[in-house]
Amino acid sequence: MKLVQSVTAALLATLAVLPAAAQQSDADKTWTEVRIGTEGAYAPFNYTDASGKLLGFDIDIANALCDQMKVKCTFVTSDWDGIIPALQNDRFDAIIASMSITPERSEQVLFTNKYYNSPGAVAVPKDSTIADTSAASLAGKAVGAQGSTTHAQAVQTFFPEADVRIYPTAEEYKLDIENGRLDAVSDDVVVLTEWLESPAGACCKLLGTLPVDEKIYGPGAGIALRKGNDKLKAMFDEAIVAIRANGVYKSVNDKYFKFDVYGE
Repeated sequence: MKLVQSVTAALLATLAVLPAAAQQSDADKTWTEVRIGTEGAYAPFNYTDASGKLLGFDIDIANALCDQMKVKCTFVTSDWDGIIPALQNDRFDAIIASMSITPERSEQVLFTNKYYNSPGAVAVPKDSTIADTSAASLAGKAVGAQGSTTHAQAVQTFFPEADVRIYPTAEEYKLDIENGRLDAVSDDVVVLTEWLESPAGACCKLLGTLPVDEKIYGPGAGIALRKGNDKLKAMFDEAIVAIRANGVYKSVNDKYFKFDVYGE
């Protein structure tokens, strides 16, 4: 398999050393304000409108959780590749950015329980002759994905003979397939569906979903915290249960999706 960029370079670099801020306990801290880091470039989960305002499922869920916890929320945007180091270096207190819970990331951060789980998928140009999402069908094809994501790991695993091309953001791989420079792209099925239903995604169609492999995708998307912030984790975990029970989660979910994105 050929890789345009290394998916794991940033991950290995951050594993080498954990800053002191990543180790401190919050046992004696009273949380009244939580600074939340997000990417702002992953619609419909987190993105900015023309005025620069943050929108999306992640943002609405974050606000709902903060309301439930009775703390003030503030948001900080960060490039995806640097979002974990920024958390560890105390730029913010939590990452709510559709980050999949994986063993590799769990070595660096403390995850809450999941707040949603949806499968990966593949999209292709409308005139594509690619038959399905099998390894044989994608062999020799140029397949794009966003770097440092479980979707990049998935295409490397599921399509070992593909020409895998890694991009800094989802927007960049979308531009390349729209302009005929890719044969296929892979991402969360919700992200791809949202794009395909927009004018920008008129080029393409959904080919199919990918196998649900917990070794790759983990149990779902969780909120990433600094190691040692067990009190904040408990607050978020309790709030997730509460908004699922009181209907607030469903209200946010139904604003974006026609199905329960929480999963099983």
